Formats: sequence, C-alpha cells, structure tokens
Amino acid sequence: MYSPGPMEDGRHAPDMERLESKVDELERLTDALGSVPDKEVVDALSHAVGLLREINAGIEAGLKSARDGSSDVDEILDRVNFGPFDEALEEIESQERSAGEPGT
Repeated sequence: MYSPGPMEDGRHAPDMERLESKVDELERLTDALGSVPDKEVVDALSHAVGLLREINAGIEAGLKSARDGSSDVDEILDRVNFGPFDEALEEIESQERSAGEPGT
C-alpha cells in the first residue's frame, strides 16, 4: 500500500488521510475484481475510475498548493536585499585567501 511519510512538522497534509482512504478503497476493489461476476465488472471498473479521478484531483490540488507556496517564497526572496550578505561573504573569502598565502 502507498503510504507517504509524515510532513516535517509531524502532521499529514490536510487531504492526505482522505486520499489514503481512497487508495485503500481502490486497492480493496482491485483485490475483489477477480471474484466479481462478469456482468458487474463494468460497474466495478466505473467505480475504480471514479476513485482514480478523486485521487487525481487531490494530487492536483496538493501540487497547486505547493506551487502557490513556492510562488510566495519567490516573491519574498525577490524583495530581500542580499547585498550586505554578499559583501560580508566576499570579505571573509578574501581574508581566507590572504591567510593562506605564504608570508602573511
């Protein structure tokens, strides 16, 4: 069975439990498909397609949410001035190079 690990803060994504439930239901349906009478196979497959649509919709919603969060981070980083940090880093690197030269 598919079971993703917990998120960094120890919780699952909000819809993860619902998606896991749908995947479990789909697995049970797949296991039972061999014993379904031929005339009921179409209904069982139709149900499986519906479950897959719901799972896909949940995944797409999660991806959209991740993209939105990434866009928010990009917007914040675009506003940050890294100039002082870059200057300090260059100075440290310069000092390290000077310290490594013979006779200094």
